[in-house]
Amino acid sequence: MHIGVVGCGNISDFYFRTLPTFPGLTVVACADLLPERAAAKAAQYSLRALSPAALLADPDIELVLNLTLPQAHAEVNLAALSAGKHIYTEKPFAVTREEGQCTLALARERGLRVGSAPDTVLGAGLQTARQIIDTGLIGQPVAFMAFMGSPGHESWHPDPAFYYQAGAGPMFDMGPYYLTALIHLFGPVRRVTGLASTPFAQRTITSQPHFGETIQVNTPTHIVGALEFASGPVGSLVTSFDIRHHRQPRVEIYGSEGSVSLHDPNAFGGPVLLRRRDDADWHEVPHTHPYADNLRGLGVADLAAALREGRPHRANGDVGYHVLDLMHAFLDASRDGQHILLASTCNRPAPMPPQGL
Repeated sequence: MHIGVVGCGNISDFYFRTLPTFPGLTVVACADLLPERAAAKAAQYSLRALSPAALLADPDIELVLNLTLPQAHAEVNLAALSAGKHIYTEKPFAVTREEGQCTLALARERGLRVGSAPDTVLGAGLQTARQIIDTGLIGQPVAFMAFMGSPGHESWHPDPAFYYQAGAGPMFDMGPYYLTALIHLFGPVRRVTGLASTPFAQRTITSQPHFGETIQVNTPTHIVGALEFASGPVGSLVTSFDIRHHRQPRVEIYGSEGSVSLHDPNAFGGPVLLRRRDDADWHEVPHTHPYADNLRGLGVADLAAALREGRPHRANGDVGYHVLDLMHAFLDASRDGQHILLASTCNRPAPMPPQGL
């Protein structure tokens, strides 16, 4: 499969390095609104540098990997689908529900595949935890807790302002990792409620090259959500850019016979800890699956393999849209003071094979 990359920012290097390591994937071109940035990546990775329009029009490109800012995700995805390309987009799937619905509808109309990050859920850590749960080692899953707390991105990111605009913030930036992980473990969500706040109206950048500049915060930066999954488990998710330090676990699942604790869902590997009913303490479980390293692009590889094999791909647009719907539902619930019954759903993706793709 020949791939064209639109968006040559911070995260693109991970994809440029890892995609060629998967059999059957070739990155052939890249594009960016800043031509000099695309030219630099093209020179570094021996690609063709094109304008976004030229890349979308190139008949040699079968899939467009969309690494643009969130506000441009839907525009690029719809243009690529209109040009007859499969798409795989960085998270979030879109900024608005309407954009996400239009993307899925156009893909169905054209008979094209839609993939959506994150694909960290296909890695060794989450898949090991899933096998623990699916084989009954913790009994019936009944509850969970997921927690992401940081002081924000203005201290390290070279261009952090967009993280504080609509379509970003901690929920839309980091929430997809946690929500997608939970969907792979439990399936779709039935209903949610939530509370959201914006403690600080402005942020001061302390990273270069924008040191000292002020960011106007236009999206909530501390969101607390409660979720009920259709399969039964209930629990909470916190995402925050207002927490300096904490000691909370990233994700823990609580079952009738034990508990499992996961590493950061933003990573492919990391330790998986298990404690069953009669265990004296937690112990680390060896990974049951491959892909413990940072392999951004694993979801693209699975999409390509799924096309060859005639099966659904795992990091798919239906999951991406369900996550988008969930993230909006937390904010809707906070605004309106109510529970939200989800209008969307998705199938629980199949587990990864123990031997890998």
